[in-house]
Formats: sequence, C-alpha cells, structure tokens
Amino acid sequence: MPNSGGTATGRAQRVVFQGCYPARCACIVGVMSFDWRIFALGSAFFAALTAIFGKVGVTEINSDLATFYRTLVILGVSALLVSVRQEWQAPGTLSQKGLLFLVLSGIATGLSWLCYFRALQMAPASRVAPLDKFSVVLVVLFAVLLLGERLTWKVGIGSLLIAGGVILTAL
Repeated sequence: MPNSGGTATGRAQRVVFQGCYPARCACIVGVMSFDWRIFALGSAFFAALTAIFGKVGVTEINSDLATFYRTLVILGVSALLVSVRQEWQAPGTLSQKGLLFLVLSGIATGLSWLCYFRALQMAPASRVAPLDKFSVVLVVLFAVLLLGERLTWKVGIGSLLIAGGVILTAL
C-alpha cells in the first residue's frame, strides 16, 4: 500500500500539482519531484510555529475555544488546498476503512490539540513542545507493535535519544 509521504527507501515521489492564479487567470499544471524529508522538515517547522503562535494565542483566549478556532482555520486552509488542486471526491467513492481510520485520526488529533493548548496555557512553550515530541517515540513503538514495521538499530537508538531529551527538557 503506497503512502503519501514517499517510499520507505527515501526515493523521491512525483507530485502532480495544479494551481490557478487569479491575477493571471491562467492555470498551471506541472510535475514536481519532492523527497519525503522535505515534507517532514516542513511539518517540523510548522509545528514549531504552532507552539509559538499557540502560546501567544492561549494567553488571551481559553484553550478549548482556541482549539475550536484553530480547527476552523485548518478546515478553511484544507478546503482551499483541495479546491485549488481539484482533489474533491464524493464520500461514496472513498475507502470505508480509510475513512474510519481518518475519523479515528481526527479524534486523536482533536484530543491532542486540546491537551497541547491546555499545557501551553499552563507552562512555557519551551517545556511543553519538547514533551509533546515524546509522540515520536510512541509512534515508533506503535508502528512496530500495531503496523508490524521493523525496528532498526538506528531508529531504536534515535528514539532512546529523543526520550532522553524529552526527560531532560521536562524536568
């Protein structure tokens, strides 16, 4: 089963993009080649901004309400992206198993955000964000136990180092 982030071997994935630029009213269609690591680094960068922007936001707004507004923004940005890329599909054409696991992922994400914003309201971002990254260690553990992924010595040692860093920053 292919994953959207590239291949396990690190080969680049071809991404087809379509975008319409209103200033010119011309649609651009092309193919770009990105390695999955670009998206992973982008995720880390934007997650860091999430911590900083979220910390400032929850100093003035209840963390649960802040999560609600953040979710609305994400919904809007996602809808815009899917629209620009013309990727809408009727729900009946989508995999039932895929939808079920996306719903479960959405529930987990929502609960994670509620916990994260509450923690940001109560503690410095420099302490909350590293502890939140313990999720990296949990993902490795769950991937091995639930998905049957193979644990390499590099991933195992890296996970232990991350766990050690989490402990040091949380103390």
